[in-house]
Amino acid sequence: MRFDLVDLRLFLHIADTASITHGAERAHLALASASARIRGMEETLGVDLLKRGRRGVALTPAGQCLLDHARIVTQQVESMRGDLGAFARGLSGSVHVLSNTAAVSEHLPRALASFLKANPTISVDLEERESASIAEAIAAGSADIGIANDAALPDGVRAHPFREDRLVLVIPKGDPLAARRRVRLHDVIEQPFVGLTRASALQRHLAGHAARLGKSMRLRVGVGGFDEICRMVETGVGIAIIPEAAAKRCRRTMAIALVRLAEPWALRRLVICTRVVERLPAPAARLLQHLQQVGGG
Repeated sequence: MRFDLVDLRLFLHIADTASITHGAERAHLALASASARIRGMEETLGVDLLKRGRRGVALTPAGQCLLDHARIVTQQVESMRGDLGAFARGLSGSVHVLSNTAAVSEHLPRALASFLKANPTISVDLEERESASIAEAIAAGSADIGIANDAALPDGVRAHPFREDRLVLVIPKGDPLAARRRVRLHDVIEQPFVGLTRASALQRHLAGHAARLGKSMRLRVGVGGFDEICRMVETGVGIAIIPEAAAKRCRRTMAIALVRLAEPWALRRLVICTRVVERLPAPAARLLQHLQQVGGG
């Protein structure tokens, strides 16, 4: 069958108007050309597509079948044009985002959800890493956007403000430590801890600070998220150090208490890090703009 899109669109117009003349006008074709195209389609198929009468035309059963398929084909072509048009405008593709644990768990899910909903032709490849590794990857050009602690950024990486992220000590409600306003890591380092898995960026970060004290954290169990950590703390399995935003959220429904850490590294300013903004691919530039807009929320 040697049909083209002009044939199919012409047939749709004729079916909609019940007239070859009016269908030809809508298709911007001369009546003779439109009639020849319909005859050619009928000859190719070996069946009549239209019943011709004084008051116009009506579809035969074969014509109704062709109409159904023609609508599907033209809709798919329009969808294809829309998707490819988005590529042409630079609005399709994938953005490689690196993020530390706190941002992955607490700050990015809602921000990325709203972005992806508003940009259906863009996908996001999200990977968790430590801040220092994120900064190195951005500087090397192996990722588009990073969310990292600003203290870890080297020269050559652009920093855009995002959120503050404070690490706090989480303890069972009623624990004697709850009466203290602040504690230092060396005050609690001997206690059993609950944390994320040892491979997580946050757990490696905390292990590094413990090592600087000449100690190692006694991690009783590593779980998959901050909610699970707080559940374990609530039951007395151990204490934990997690982002304040997660701890406050869990405190609404769990019997836990928060104590701030008197450590300079506990207050972290999360920034969006990129290479030169003008060199970002269009999808990455659009995500950067979105994250800057929601960063204060």
